[in-house]
Amino acid sequence: MTSLDKVDIPPLPLERFRDVLDDAGYRDLLALAALGRTTLAGRAVWCVNSTARGGGVAEMLRSLLSYTRGAGVDSRWVVVKGSPPFFDITKRLHNCLHDAPGAQPPGDAERALYEQVTGAAAQELLALIAPRDVVILHDPQTAGMAPALRAAGVGVAWRCHVGVDAPTEVVRGAWDFLRPYVHCADAYVFSREEFIWDGLDRARASIIPPSIDVFSAKNQTLGDDAVAAILATTGLLEDGERHEAVFLREDGTPGRVDRQSRIWQDARISEGDRVVTQVSRWDGLKDPLGVLACFAEHAAAIPDAQLVLAGPSPEGVADDPEAEKVLAAVVSAREELPPEVRRRVHIASLPMEDPEENAAIVNALQSHASVVVQKSLAEGFGLTVAEAMWKGRPVVASAVGGIQDQVIDGVTGLLIDPRDRDAFGRAVTSLLQDQELAERLGAAARERVRDEFLEPRHLQQWFDIVERISAAAAPAP
Repeated sequence: MTSLDKVDIPPLPLERFRDVLDDAGYRDLLALAALGRTTLAGRAVWCVNSTARGGGVAEMLRSLLSYTRGAGVDSRWVVVKGSPPFFDITKRLHNCLHDAPGAQPPGDAERALYEQVTGAAAQELLALIAPRDVVILHDPQTAGMAPALRAAGVGVAWRCHVGVDAPTEVVRGAWDFLRPYVHCADAYVFSREEFIWDGLDRARASIIPPSIDVFSAKNQTLGDDAVAAILATTGLLEDGERHEAVFLREDGTPGRVDRQSRIWQDARISEGDRVVTQVSRWDGLKDPLGVLACFAEHAAAIPDAQLVLAGPSPEGVADDPEAEKVLAAVVSAREELPPEVRRRVHIASLPMEDPEENAAIVNALQSHASVVVQKSLAEGFGLTVAEAMWKGRPVVASAVGGIQDQVIDGVTGLLIDPRDRDAFGRAVTSLLQDQELAERLGAAARERVRDEFLEPRHLQQWFDIVERISAAAAPAP
């Protein structure tokens, strides 16, 4: 049985950034590509994570690796395969790193299974890579591969996409579980300074905020007719012509949304309704139940306000064993609402058979929203925030983790303590009632994403890391 699955990566041309960057930025991008081709000639950069679809890490990898391949760098992507018990362990680690309520770090009994799966994956990868290749491991699911790779002289970076600003004993327990593997890496990469663990060599730590691909099916500009048609086809909106439910795939060919979502609703959304939307994985840390409560207690007082809670179908996300339970809890909470509120709440489990179709549906949901919410209790970065900001949507988001690095409160969105439901509800209501404020925040949000959170900046930072660990690659003592 193989431990790794290879993910095909089509190359994407850097030339498409010509219309997004200014002249100096575009020249810098082409110069970076030329330097990368020279420096990494004859070598491969391998990225390893635990799923090829569902979640922000997979989305970022698909775009970034496609652009590096388009630039002429040999970039490859493999996914660690694991059993449900393995992913139960890594989900516990994920929850602990986020300091989720009730989370407990795995112990010695779980360590044996963790090392069995990650050790087998490391040995399989070693059979594929050449001596001067570089490996980038992502998140807790892959950290256990680092010791074997470094012992073989492979340059390794470990990328942690999750964390909290104020670590507790639970968080430190996850660090202690992972530290024997992580400390072997040549470089540690975090999303923000506050996430760097105590006890790691700070000289090897770097900060790289994530980025979005503005040309992807999730972030490309969709016309109003396409947005309406996509939302009608997937089952949420009342009006829309199915033949107009189109988008552009990453390879430049046309795509169309054909699949319906699994939806819990009393009736479809009418054309003139204003929609509050949260799109996220079905994860308690995204607090969909809190969003539901905020809407019911505050925004539902506005007669034409509707709420959409949307996320990927749980069956389509292999490394998240808790998604089905969280979705069921949200559906149950909706059923308990008074009928006059329930009829304005829509829950959508989005199809995952075609990742780009899924992305186009998310794009339409965010583009159609009057207000986009991200009420995370903890967040490594929160790509859905940057996605909504790029679309010029006013955002109400939690003042936690990497969301704080995206949203400037009162300038590019509103930041609220996620545990203050009254404040969150009032903030959403204020944007529904003040169109001028909503438009001003949305316009400023798009410019902030253009300046700070696009791929060219991300590619430059990763090239610096790869260049550094290439020089450090040698058998670990």
